[in-house]
Amino acid sequence: MKNILSELRAQQGWSQQQLAEYLGVSRQTINAIEKQRYDPSLPLAFKIAKLFNRSIEAIFKDEESFDNENDVIKTENSAAKK
Repeated sequence: MKNILSELRAQQGWSQQQLAEYLGVSRQTINAIEKQRYDPSLPLAFKIAKLFNRSIEAIFKDEESFDNENDVIKTENSAAKK
């Protein structure tokens, strides 16, 4: 599942280890989520969303939704340049 966890973490200036400690998981879990090798459990997704004060949907998206949003953004950017 695509996500913006690494971007949100970087905005806070947190390391993967710090985020892992805040969430009660291992650094390897954070790394796997950020690299899209592991989808978090629903309880963990709720913890992440609450920590960053965002909805789960704002952080995690399925591949198709993520690609569709990127296509919309690219189209809007192309139109703005004309």
